[in-house]
Amino acid sequence: MARIEIGDRAPEFELEGTGERRYRLADQRGRWTILAFYPGDFTHVCTRQFCAYRDRADRLDELDADVLGISAQSVDSHQRFTAEHELNVPLLADLDHATARAYGVLGPGGLVRRSIFIIDPEGIVRYRHVALLGLRYKDIDDLGEALARAREA
Repeated sequence: MARIEIGDRAPEFELEGTGERRYRLADQRGRWTILAFYPGDFTHVCTRQFCAYRDRADRLDELDADVLGISAQSVDSHQRFTAEHELNVPLLADLDHATARAYGVLGPGGLVRRSIFIIDPEGIVRYRHVALLGLRYKDIDDLGEALARAREA
């Protein structure tokens, strides 16, 4: 499995997502992008993570970066998860794990590791965090600090 490091070109992807659209990394050129890989819709920690992003939407907007959630559930599952919790972050369906595999975040048994990648406007990875257990998540303040350091680098 690939291991993406800081300074590497971010692997391209094209995935179906919420909002009835397809998301391509190439479409993010010119924007800072935060990829939030997560194990699954409706799980305890994932629900807390994305509800925390929702609850701090004002701070999320201040980051001036696009946040995209990626997991292996279907778009239908993502839409139910989004509707039930009124989430504000697009969720992308990596059904075959190809994107998780390309970023090196596919764990044992096909479980996606909770991970954050910050990608600069030219498509270069400027920050990476891959959790071994995924019991904690990076909150908005953590994302803001990581993004500020990435922009300074």
